[in-house]
Amino acid sequence: MNHLRAGPRLWYIVDARDMVVGRLASTIVPILIGKHKPIHAPPQIDCGDNVIIVNAKDVHFTGKKWEQKKYRHHTGYHGGLKEFVAEKKHDLDPTFVLKTAISRMLPKNKMRKVREGRLHVYSGSEHPFSTVKPIPYDPLGFDAVYKNVDY
Repeated sequence: MNHLRAGPRLWYIVDARDMVVGRLASTIVPILIGKHKPIHAPPQIDCGDNVIIVNAKDVHFTGKKWEQKKYRHHTGYHGGLKEFVAEKKHDLDPTFVLKTAISRMLPKNKMRKVREGRLHVYSGSEHPFSTVKPIPYDPLGFDAVYKNVDY
């Protein structure tokens, strides 16, 4: 991929416990894109950061979305439309609902897969990135951007 990279990539960690899926996703997407940085220049520079989301199994929807929201895909065969309710998909894979919400909020261009690669979602509180010392990020409070960063 021929995209320029500017500055160091920071690592943020978000605890998704008791957060609403859509609200959490809409605060994570600008970090993956790099809109929170002053050097953001959309077509030229890829300046997004890495995001680790833990406790994805504890997210929730508002209203009756657990029973009413459906995820659909087609197998490619005749009559191959598969449809799952959000609650069943969440039981099968606790990270699916949050990954899908964030993925669908990203711009539909060539950088989408690159940005999705910087997203790491885990159903529990354990993650393998403790050596990079991620910065805690509170998406609903004051953001922790550039606090506790060692350059």
